[in-house]
This record gives sequence, structure tokens and C-alpha cells, in this order.
Amino acid sequence: MHESKWLRRGTFLTLASAMAATRFGQLGAAWVPPDASWAVLFLAGFYLSSERWVLPALLLEAIAVDFAAIHYYGVSDYCVTLAYGFIVPAYSVLWLAGVWLRRHYRHRPVDVLRLATSLLGSVTVCFVLTQGSFYWLGSRVADPSLLGWWRNFADWYGHFLLVTGAYVALVAVGHVAVVRPAPASASLRAR
Repeated sequence: MHESKWLRRGTFLTLASAMAATRFGQLGAAWVPPDASWAVLFLAGFYLSSERWVLPALLLEAIAVDFAAIHYYGVSDYCVTLAYGFIVPAYSVLWLAGVWLRRHYRHRPVDVLRLATSLLGSVTVCFVLTQGSFYWLGSRVADPSLLGWWRNFADWYGHFLLVTGAYVALVAVGHVAVVRPAPASASLRAR
């Protein structure tokens, strides 16, 4: 019981640290890896779904890091508009996809398809919510149009999918290497 509690806390601290360290990548420093926030939310949903406090904590962390970056490190507040509030439902979608995957995870090859489907779907919904709300509600685009939105979507979607997918794939490889499936029950072995 205590090991599990400490493992969950360690997992949370690792994920929260990854978010904090990479979310500052907005500062433009070449040595900072791309923002892992989306992958962190997805992975937290998978590994920490039983901890109800984790999603609000990670949402608050993302907002706090953005606040610090803008107010103390000179990062532009260009992305902070009315649309900024859409990160709550968008990031929650990533979390819920991780939760869904955890509930259906069986440590079988078909889990790769479940992982790909839940990740692709949640990143797409998250991107539509964040990018779409910014484009249409952010008052940063002079003459918004459906074609303009689509061009912006096409320009950025691949990047967000690739970065999030790369982080999750890295963790998935480590997971498969470390976590072993539960042994078959005695009744199954007797057959």
C-alpha cells in the first residue's frame, strides 16, 4: 500500500517536473525540449486516474508556469486571450483519454492500437479546442475565415501531434520494458 502511494507521488512529481521544465520552452531557448504538457496530461490520466486531485493540480501548474513565464521571464502574452480558458476542457480531454486507455489496457498487442487511437483522438480534440478558440475568439486574426483557420490548423497540428506522440511513445516503450503482465490464474493454466 505504501509503495503504491509513494510510486503514485513519484509519478506525479516526475510528470509535473517534465511539464514545468519543458513548458518554459516557449522562452525560445534551443536547449529546452518541446513542451511536454499535452503528453503529461495524457500520461497522468493513464497512470494517476485514481487520484482526483492530479488533473486540477496539473491544470493549475500549467497556468502558473505560463503566468511566471509572462510576468517574470518576459515571454509574450500574445496567446493569453479570451480563448486561454479553453485549455481547461482541452487538457481535460487528454486526461480523460489516458483514463479511458487505462480502463481498457490489458498488456496485449492490441493495446498499441488503443493507445494510438486514444492519443490521436484526444490530441485532435485538444488541438481543435485550443487552436480553434484562439483563432476564432482570440481577436488576434484580423479577418478570420474558414480557409484561414484551416491553413493555421494544417500548419500547426502535425507539430503538436508529433511532439505529444514522441513523448508518449518514449514512456510506452519504457512501460512495456518494465511492467510485466500479471500471471495467468491457476484455473487458466490448468486448461
